[in-house]
Amino acid sequence: MRRRLALFVCTCLLAAAGAAATGPATQAAGSGQQAAAAKTCSSGFTHAVINHQQKCLRRGEFCAHRYRKQYRHYGYDCVKRDRNGAYHLT
Repeated sequence: MRRRLALFVCTCLLAAAGAAATGPATQAAGSGQQAAAAKTCSSGFTHAVINHQQKCLRRGEFCAHRYRKQYRHYGYDCVKRDRNGAYHLT
């Protein structure tokens, strides 16, 4: 009887340790990878992460001038303004 109880306790402890190893931190990292892979861009667009959001960039698209530094990372610049004052990627 004691052996069965000891075996049961060991099994429970190992199961709890395995659940702790795949806790919220590991699950959150895995879901972040899935979210990054979920966004796909058509040909002619560049996949980017601007302001922690997934974007598909292309020359001529509207852009937010305050994120100009982030656009430069992907080879674009946000300086061209149209007659209404809106910024576009160049």
